[in-house]
Amino acid sequence: MTSTQNALHLIVNASPVVQAIMAILAILSLLSWYAIFSKYATLRRAQATTATFEREFLSAKNVAQLFQGSLNNRAKAGSMERIFVAGMQGFEQANGQNANARLEFAQRSMKATFQREIDEMETKLPFLASVGSVSPYIGLLGTVWGIMSAFMGLSTAEQSTLASVAPGIAEALIATALGLFAAIPAVLAYNRFTAQVDRLALRYESFIDDFSNTLQVQS
Repeated sequence: MTSTQNALHLIVNASPVVQAIMAILAILSLLSWYAIFSKYATLRRAQATTATFEREFLSAKNVAQLFQGSLNNRAKAGSMERIFVAGMQGFEQANGQNANARLEFAQRSMKATFQREIDEMETKLPFLASVGSVSPYIGLLGTVWGIMSAFMGLSTAEQSTLASVAPGIAEALIATALGLFAAIPAVLAYNRFTAQVDRLALRYESFIDDFSNTLQVQS
């Protein structure tokens, strides 16, 4: 038998408790990989739309025209563009008030939209963090249970040999391996995505400051 066939044989012949733990770990692993691919696509799209709108904003000669174009392109707008639209709408809604009040209203609108965008980007990250921290312990539970069952069986055997206890210990260690298999990608993805969200948040905050200065000049 190959190592893969041996592993499958041990899983099939494992105790029901260990099999249930392995099933839980397999489900967690599948869900975490779905979250990883989904979040990767979301953040990649956010980075692309942010870079595109930054270029448009820096090259725009008239923010009013840019605002109208953003309203027409609302369905495809990215996070930074939505922050821009919120700021312009807040600035226009406060029309008739003094310049400071209009600017403050626009800033509040942008910060509220900023927080919603960041909250949306951070979805699925707590799940990845939970999988990364909990999976090894679930795998360890399966290992402890499997080793305990192996030694209990050894105590009732007429002849105690390594061959009689080895399968039970091996199936127990597979649970730990599955726990690590689920945890390692989740931890790596969580760290990477958290760093990307933090960088995007800094870009959005810088944009809010720059756009606030632009509005202040125009008001």
